[in-house]
Amino acid sequence: MLIRFFNTLRRERVPVSITELFTLLDCLQRNFAFADMEEFYMLARLCLVKDEKYFDRFDKAFIRYFHELDVLDDLLKEMIPDEWLRRQFERSLSEEERAQIEAMGGLDKLMEAFRERLKEQKERHQGGNKWIGTGGTSPFGAFGYNPEGVRIGQDDGREGRAVKVWDKREYRDLDDSVEIGTRNIKMALRRLRKFARDGAQDELDIDDTISSTARNAGMLDIKMIPERHNAVKVLIFFDVGGSMDPYVKVCEELFSAARSEFKHLEYFYFHNFIYESVWKKSLRRQAETTLLTDVLNKYGKDYKVLFVGDATMAPYEITHVGGSIEHYNEQPGAYWMQQVTEHYDHVAWINPTPKEHWEHGYSIAVVRQLLNDRMYPMTVKGLEEAMQLLSK
Repeated sequence: MLIRFFNTLRRERVPVSITELFTLLDCLQRNFAFADMEEFYMLARLCLVKDEKYFDRFDKAFIRYFHELDVLDDLLKEMIPDEWLRRQFERSLSEEERAQIEAMGGLDKLMEAFRERLKEQKERHQGGNKWIGTGGTSPFGAFGYNPEGVRIGQDDGREGRAVKVWDKREYRDLDDSVEIGTRNIKMALRRLRKFARDGAQDELDIDDTISSTARNAGMLDIKMIPERHNAVKVLIFFDVGGSMDPYVKVCEELFSAARSEFKHLEYFYFHNFIYESVWKKSLRRQAETTLLTDVLNKYGKDYKVLFVGDATMAPYEITHVGGSIEHYNEQPGAYWMQQVTEHYDHVAWINPTPKEHWEHGYSIAVVRQLLNDRMYPMTVKGLEEAMQLLSK
């Protein structure tokens, strides 16, 4: 059972290893979950999933595996042949994992432990109120009744009162392969953190208060400290207008998430590519602009710099004098990007265009070259990779 479930998880691209499988097996041997599918689900997810972004994939694997069984207790009628299990299991293992199994006593030891888990219920169970089966009042199983039940292997509900139906996936928004959202962005941006305490002393220091009170013969001695803030300094340049119009919503979500995550955040706008000036109010960008040299002088080298744009334009807008479509630029955009990358040590570009389309845009290739390929897609995984780069 566990081996087939292990293989199902791998087919759903959950990065589970032998170590996690042995951890789950050890927990089952210690009766951390027994004859209760909800307990097994929670225990298996705890042992086998290393990152919450894989919760949705785990749920899909769980659904897929247990739906492949006609009824859960059919599995307990007879043991799966050892040779079949060996072939299926060993086929999915790397050389390192095979060596790890051998070091722990070999697959025979694992199979022996697996048999021990099935000894307590070897025959089909019908009715009753305890065992996994069908037609009873057990809180788990199928085709029975329990007011707080768990339904497994039953296509439709009978009483409509099951607490947990495994087809209800609650974590699909955490998967790094789905559409990005504000919550996902916040989770990714948190990889770029450097905490420091500053400001007024308005947070209780529990450890120091306890120590000081003990040293003061039990008389309460309250100690306060400044609140911890993310001390990372971030400078974001947003491309606005034109081909970026379809990405307004996701850029707003990124901006909202960044403002909540970073205490020291500055932002400016540009159109298509960066030139000698940027602005903060698009409606007045003709009258109220900021020279890029002033930005470089004001915001020090300790800032982390993000460009957000689709990098889709005519290549000459980057490479030529007068290439801008809005004004005459006396220096090409590539010159100004070079000024930025020479001044700041940590620069990355976030592109909302799907990565599979990048190869069709020559201007995207030019921007990637200017940034030494530090361009990342606007997905949870892409943002995480960008944050890891900026945090070095």
